[in-house]
Amino acid sequence: MNRRTVVAAVFLFGAAGCTAVSEVGPEVAATTAGCGVATAKLTSADITPLDPKATPALPATVDSADGRKVTVTSADRILAVNLYGSLGEIVFSLGLGDRVIGRDTSTMFPAAKKLPLVTPQGHDLSAEAILRLNPTVLLADDSIGPPTVLDQVRQAGIPVVIVDDEQTLAAVPEHIRAVAAALGVAEAGERLVTRVQGEIDAARKTAPAGVTPLKIAFLYVRGTAGVYLIGGRGAGSDAMIGAIGALDAGSAIGLTKFRPLTSEGLINAAPDVILMMTEGLNSVGGVDGLLKLAGVAQTPAGINRRIVDMDDGVLLNFGARTGQAVAALAKAVYGPCD
Repeated sequence: MNRRTVVAAVFLFGAAGCTAVSEVGPEVAATTAGCGVATAKLTSADITPLDPKATPALPATVDSADGRKVTVTSADRILAVNLYGSLGEIVFSLGLGDRVIGRDTSTMFPAAKKLPLVTPQGHDLSAEAILRLNPTVLLADDSIGPPTVLDQVRQAGIPVVIVDDEQTLAAVPEHIRAVAAALGVAEAGERLVTRVQGEIDAARKTAPAGVTPLKIAFLYVRGTAGVYLIGGRGAGSDAMIGAIGALDAGSAIGLTKFRPLTSEGLINAAPDVILMMTEGLNSVGGVDGLLKLAGVAQTPAGINRRIVDMDDGVLLNFGARTGQAVAALAKAVYGPCD
């Protein structure tokens, strides 16, 4: 299974303990006890744009991640699309949301949700939908395609800038800089980098010190589609887990990227906490349904009902709200029940 297929799969689709919603807000003393079942949730579902907002200084010639040099002459009508929704999030965070004319399936925050989709079939771009909107620049990465559509857009005379699609915390500042440079707002890009990096650094400090790190397994499931995967090193989930001072259980047993979930593997991983996307948890009937999957109930997480879920468009987004996502995840994992 190739990388794009696996990543696309990740985005397509009453016992002891208590249930809590964890929101980023006033700092709460972290504990290792945590809550049995918790939802990690950002304080605000929407984007906070930079203030003051930037004015693009164009033309700008940039190095696209596909090896091309691309000149952007206008940022009046922006399309920023990828599998994760992170590029659109960055554009809105730069204060250029009023120039965005369409969105991908994963860009779901309120300010963008009413924009027309250019990915009407799941996560595949539609050349017709793009050209109908008459963009002056298209920002994308290798997580989205097909390449023939991007070629059609180029042939129509629209600049296409490809951003590197590495999904790690360390790559977030470079993604912001690449988007900002293409749109002629490099100075605003540095301001956004400073804000986001500060939020990431602050979130990292919320993990408790002096305790044995928790082992957290990220499970990607879509029960209706029969998809059951566990994350490992390089899946993106490992970066979020590591950011809150925990150990990625899949990586600890030698898994890389996403691998089929087996009862033997999960029991061997012995996670203290199971982390999931909210829609994935819903697709198997919630926590009770999850505990019926082979091996789950035999793990420390299953025995203690230590299940944490997070919105699909936030957990593995790696956009401008990454620091907020890390803080929300830490609070859900370590914070007491509300």
